Formats: sequence, C-alpha cells, structure tokens
Amino acid sequence: MGFPYVRMRRLRRTPALRDLMHKVRLKTSDLIYPIFIDERAQEPVPIESMPGYYRLPIRYVVDEARQVIERGIKAIILFGIPSRKDETGSEAFAMDGIIQKTVRNLKNEFGDQIVVITDVCLCEYTTHGHCGIVKDGEIVNDLTLRILQKIAVSHAQAGADIVAPSGMIDGQVKYIREALDDANLNQVGIMAYSAKYASCFYGPFREAVESTPKFGDRKSYQMSYGNSDEALREIELDISEGADIIMVKPALPYLDIIYRAKSKFKVPIAAYNVSGEYAMVKAAAQKGWINEKFAILEILTGIKRAGADLIITYFAKDVGLWLNRI
Repeated sequence: MGFPYVRMRRLRRTPALRDLMHKVRLKTSDLIYPIFIDERAQEPVPIESMPGYYRLPIRYVVDEARQVIERGIKAIILFGIPSRKDETGSEAFAMDGIIQKTVRNLKNEFGDQIVVITDVCLCEYTTHGHCGIVKDGEIVNDLTLRILQKIAVSHAQAGADIVAPSGMIDGQVKYIREALDDANLNQVGIMAYSAKYASCFYGPFREAVESTPKFGDRKSYQMSYGNSDEALREIELDISEGADIIMVKPALPYLDIIYRAKSKFKVPIAAYNVSGEYAMVKAAAQKGWINEKFAILEILTGIKRAGADLIITYFAKDVGLWLNRI
C-alpha cells in the first residue's frame, strides 16, 4: 500500500472538529467601541451614512457605556462635536468641553470598570476641518503640537486612561508624552495613530463629526495608500517617542501593514475598522447580498489574524451580544 493521502478535510468533518481546530478567536476584550458625543443634541441624532449609529447627547453616554460593559467590552473611544468651533479648535482643550465633561461623568459612574480613550485632534473643533493650525493654507506642524499638548493634558486631568493623537502631526507623541509627564500624569497611556492613511473610507465619520475639510485634503499629513515601508518608519518613530500602543488605520485595505508591524514591533497594535468599512457591510446587508453577522465576525477575525491585538469597531456592541450568546 502506498503512502496514505493527506486529507485535510478530516479535521473539518463535523462542527465539533471545526471548533476544536479554530485557532484565532475573537473576544470582547479585543474590542474598543467608538462613541460620538454632540454638545448640541437633545436626543440621539442618526448618522445617515452609518445605519444604526448615532451622535449622542452627553446625558446618554453613561447608559451607552453601561450597555458596552454589560456586553463584555472593556474599552471605549470618545469623539466630540462641540457647540462652537473656531480657527484654533479652542473647545478641544476647554476644561468644561464636551469630552472633558463626558470623561468625568464616565469615571464618576464606572471608575476602572472601563478603559476610557479620547481622540486628540482638532478636525472636529475647527471651522476649517483640518487636524492642525492653518496659516496661509498650510498646516503648521509645530504650532499644532502645542495645542495637542493642551488637549491631551485636559483629557487626562478629566480622567482619561489613554489619549489617542490622530492627526499625523510630526512629533505629536513626543510632545504629548512630555506634557503629560510634566503635569504628573505619567500613568496616562498614549495610543498613537501611527500609520493613518489618507483614505476614502473616512467619509461617514466626517459626516458624523462634521469634520470634512473646507479646503484641500489631508494628503500632506496622512499617508499615501501605496506606501508600506513608510508606515513602519512612522510606527518606529512613535514607539521611540513614547507610544504605548500603535495603530493602523483603516484596517481592511492595510492588513499587510498590521502583519508587518506585528512581526517587527513588540508593542500592542490596534487596528481601526473604520466608518466606510462599517457602511459597506451595512449597505450590502440591507440589500440582502451578505449575511451581516457572518460578514462582521469574518472581517474582525481576519483583522485579528493579521496581528491586531485591539480592534476599534462600530460593530463592537453587536459582537458583544453575539459572543455572549455563544
């Protein structure tokens, strides 16, 4: 009798065998849930391009966080829409700003039951919609750094566990780390948006927080989608400047970047499953073209399989419900 055939299907024959051999498992503790808080809203405001998602009044956020905790999710990331915008985004670092008030409410209610992460950027707070200070039509890097320091410190003083600079401003991690340490806030972590690409998949998010640039685009500070070695340089710089967690954004078109980063760097890696990725799944599911639940679980497992330790995703609450039922 000749050498026996290798039959890979032997270990796929039954549901129990398939479950036994399933290696990468998605957990609720892998997930970070984004929350949009609108200072002007009296009731939840539907986001048209993100079906099922809302901008919330501040008084709704504690209840939203309670649902997140009940579904086994350990972390949230907050994005604010202020009632007033200006050229320098001054509401972003106001001690009574929308994010600062929300963080205090959450920490008073839940303490350390949940990790509160805050987005540190100017695009939601400026009249021009860019992520930095603008002069003569250009984003001025070093002036922006000083503003980012103020934002990060104000969030940390309110009780944020982690601040997340997202503007791709050179030196942002170094300046924020120094400012936090100088303010005796050295226990506050930094999750750096290290490899953030200039992507078409941010469209629904920009609708949600009203941050579409009023002129030009963000290609002078966000990365070109054709580049991968550049992403590794950006990540390495952020780690050297003090980042505790690095991020790749978006997730699905950049699984190779997640994989390369995981192979090279021994720090926690987050991936942002962004608004456009959410919207595509929702649109296809509404048409009956895909099974929404199966698609979401496959996508998020794929992001984790590529090497992400943490996944920021608008699907987190649904996934928490499904996984708790398994």
